Amino acid sequence: MGVLDVFRRVRYYSPMTQIVLVGLVCFLCPGMFNALNGMGGGGQMDRTTGNNANTALYCTFIVFGILGGSIVNLFGVRWTIFCSGLTYALYSGSYIYLNHTANGAFTIAAGAILGVGAGILWAAQGMIMVSYPREEEKGKYIAIFWIIFNLGGVIGGILPFAINFHSEKDSLSDGVYIAFVVLECLGALMGLALAPPAKVVRNDGSSVVLVKYTSVGKETVGILKLFVDPMMLALLPMCFTSNFFYSYQFGPVNASIFTLRTRGFNNIFYWGAQMVGAYALSYLLDNQRMTRRTRGLVAFAIVAVFFNVIWGGTLKQQLKYTHGPLPNGEPTDYPGGLIDFLQHSRAAGPIILYMLYGIGDALYQNFAYWLIGSLTNDSQKLSRYAGFYKGIQSLGATVAWQLDAKSVSYLHQLIGNWVLLVISLVPMLYVVWTLKDHSEDPEDASKADSADEYVEKQGEAVYV
Repeated sequence: MGVLDVFRRVRYYSPMTQIVLVGLVCFLCPGMFNALNGMGGGGQMDRTTGNNANTALYCTFIVFGILGGSIVNLFGVRWTIFCSGLTYALYSGSYIYLNHTANGAFTIAAGAILGVGAGILWAAQGMIMVSYPREEEKGKYIAIFWIIFNLGGVIGGILPFAINFHSEKDSLSDGVYIAFVVLECLGALMGLALAPPAKVVRNDGSSVVLVKYTSVGKETVGILKLFVDPMMLALLPMCFTSNFFYSYQFGPVNASIFTLRTRGFNNIFYWGAQMVGAYALSYLLDNQRMTRRTRGLVAFAIVAVFFNVIWGGTLKQQLKYTHGPLPNGEPTDYPGGLIDFLQHSRAAGPIILYMLYGIGDALYQNFAYWLIGSLTNDSQKLSRYAGFYKGIQSLGATVAWQLDAKSVSYLHQLIGNWVLLVISLVPMLYVVWTLKDHSEDPEDASKADSADEYVEKQGEAVYV
């Protein structure tokens, strides 16, 4: 074997390289989408179209999130991620049309198409993130992905903040949306750089994937089994809740009490705080001096306490106002009007609270992925588990975005978020309590031949 071959096998085909690559894809695609979404209403003063587009997005996401794992299993990671990435660019570009026509139909349709792509992309991402590393490294790999991914949100927050720094407009300019489209197209292209999972080899020489060629029938049965899997049923409330709070944080908070440029400023810290939260939690989740159950219980306690504290602080803030700027020109009823980041005495508390939202999101999402990754080491199952997680997550998001679109009171939206969090904690605790120190599947040792032989026989579609 030549030096180049050794380099390719050790570096390019290592799990870490693949995690970094998929992190960069998500940095440029979902990361930019998060930055745009975090502006509230896709950066438009009137959030109606953005909310309806998100509802359409998450409706299709529900279906293709659940089906996504099987679609990726059948067709491979490269082309599924490439095609999925392009749907993000289509969605961002649709806002340029909205700026010039005030017709939201195209944006809503683009949202529905994005839901298809996002469901497939996140199923592939979830499988890569939780199945490639060894058991004792899963927390670190999840954190590394989360840091790279959320760096996209940080950069995406800088763009509108810088471009609109001196602008008095109520909506983002075409230039901001064009920048998002270019970056998202680049992210889609990066998906083609991913290696087939059956070629990925860990540092200890073990192959990530040792499974036989899958089929439509096998994947159909696998999907149906998700709905009778006791652990998946127990985690349903967690999945449903895990993105529910976005609509409230981005709309009734960020878009309702802050100026346009401050929304972008806030997103820099929101997504940056996610990186800090993910990095800190990874040390606990991979701490081998504690049993897996103990690590899970401590992480669970941190998530539960942190989220209840920030919702308590949010309640105190929410009682000060009932609405943001309205399409008829009526300003927000937040005391003193919209907050600008240069108004230090007014801005400090609300901006810090918004930053804490980012930490809370990272803690919840990273713990959720770690919990799912602790249930099995079977890559095929994990792709379906990840798809199930994103699908049910999208069901929750669909409901949440419609609550804001239908002008449900901000206080009631907050209460709904808080109640759902409390409900999700009980079955999460049950799953944590059942964790074992190792989740190796008995059949792993008997899975045929080698990954390289399967790649030679079936190409990338062997798995993923």
